[in-house]
Amino acid sequence: MENFENLSPLALAFLGDAIHTAFVRCEVLKGEKEKLNTYHTRAKNFCNASAQANALEALENKPNFLTETEKDIVRKARNTHNKHSAKNFDEETYKKATSFEALLGFLYLSNQKKRLEEILQKSVEIQQKSQKKEDENAN
Repeated sequence: MENFENLSPLALAFLGDAIHTAFVRCEVLKGEKEKLNTYHTRAKNFCNASAQANALEALENKPNFLTETEKDIVRKARNTHNKHSAKNFDEETYKKATSFEALLGFLYLSNQKKRLEEILQKSVEIQQKSQKKEDENAN
């Protein structure tokens, strides 16, 4: 796509949301054959504002993981005023999730497929670890 640099952070997030969802659904399908509802339930654990915000925080806390350009995209998206708000999450969580999605949209449109794959894979790993901790604490 030409001139994607002119897109707003929210437009990048719009695309990034779809990319993240498609990636997670592919990951979920790699497991054992399940009923459709089971796939959906598994994907929901990754495709929500809280999981995306946690992934972004973990990536930001990894020293030198995000490039300066990536940090810039995240910052711009976080500071963008959005008239829409998440139903089940606070504004800060929603802004972080939107920033994560904007980063994914930017990486996709700038043809940084390897980096996009790396960040998507790390986000899934982060959520899997988080889910495992929650499961252990519940028992």
